[in-house]
Amino acid sequence: MPPPSSQSNPAPLTDEALFDRYRSGENAAFRTLIDRHHDDLLAFLYRLVGDRQAAEDVFQEAWVQVHLSADTFDRERTFRPWLFTIAANKGRDYLRKKGRRQTVDLSAPVRSDASGSATFIDLMEVDVPAPDEAMRSAERDAMVQRAVQDMSPQLREILLLAYFQRLSYAQIADDLGIPLGTVKSRLHAAVASFAQRFKQLSKGASEV
Repeated sequence: MPPPSSQSNPAPLTDEALFDRYRSGENAAFRTLIDRHHDDLLAFLYRLVGDRQAAEDVFQEAWVQVHLSADTFDRERTFRPWLFTIAANKGRDYLRKKGRRQTVDLSAPVRSDASGSATFIDLMEVDVPAPDEAMRSAERDAMVQRAVQDMSPQLREILLLAYFQRLSYAQIADDLGIPLGTVKSRLHAAVASFAQRFKQLSKGASEV
């Protein structure tokens, strides 16, 4: 029997190609995009708005907006950052309507690369004190959550985009519509804010 042809397992279509198909009337392509980005986008929104039901609602709103804005999508752009920009905007709208800070759950490991997963702090590589040997991982997770919760929504969002979604400076600048220099300075402020608060919480825990 001859070996199977390489054409029997074609490479999956890119997001951009799928979106083009959807804009041409192929509705199944839209469902493929939703399925492809479901887990990452929902996790991002959960960490942004701090409530699972709200994250699911914002998730739906984001995809509705993608549909409504389909004709405005720039073919020179990458689909994923555009999608997350829309989702982040919807998340900000939700937080603004709620009028209060939300709890951010960062206890779950952040997916990093093929070698495995890493925690939020591992990815940030900030100079924060290592937890005491006796400190349970749950306590560390709680301190991470509290440190991020105390940040302003603006700094929290850019921290999540950079270290949870692993977007580049250029992608973040494009997503948020701000200059590259502003991204760098804002992210620096976000990391410093997180590190300072985490150190305070760690010190307080060690003194108990």
